[in-house]
Amino acid sequence: MRYEFKLITRIGLALILVLLPIDIFYLLLLKPTLYAASIFLGGYNPIILEDSLVINNAVLKFIPACIASLAYLLLLLLILTTKDIEIRKRIRLFFIGSSIIFMANIIRIDALIYVYFEYGNEMFNMLHLFIWDLLSSVFVAFLWIALVKIYGIKSMPVYDDLKTLYKQARNN
Repeated sequence: MRYEFKLITRIGLALILVLLPIDIFYLLLLKPTLYAASIFLGGYNPIILEDSLVINNAVLKFIPACIASLAYLLLLLLILTTKDIEIRKRIRLFFIGSSIIFMANIIRIDALIYVYFEYGNEMFNMLHLFIWDLLSSVFVAFLWIALVKIYGIKSMPVYDDLKTLYKQARNN
């Protein structure tokens, strides 16, 4: 398959993903996230109601940010905008990366719920904002770097495509 066709396909998919509502990841992952989080919260006897966990009459509503929707999207965009990765490897990267994001998110959710009930709302808010503002973006970046190293990916997202297009334009 020619490079230009592959590039157009990858960029087209990336644009479609960016233009789609982020709610797609939310809708796909809400129930699995609620059920997985509730498994480890057995001592609190959580009840799952639509988009919430109810614990001790406290309703903990899950919004797209709680599901880490943007983390999955960012991972997928990094994978799609990286040159010279075979389709099977792209799928594997997304599956493994998404699994790691999912597990880390369940740990985050359960830890925050524990802090909420054991240390109060103020400590919960402080920790929640710290994780949201700093750790979430850094986590996806480190995950991507780890996947790149493990799978021996030599290309950089966007940059290597631009470099290739520039070389092709100079040669024509």
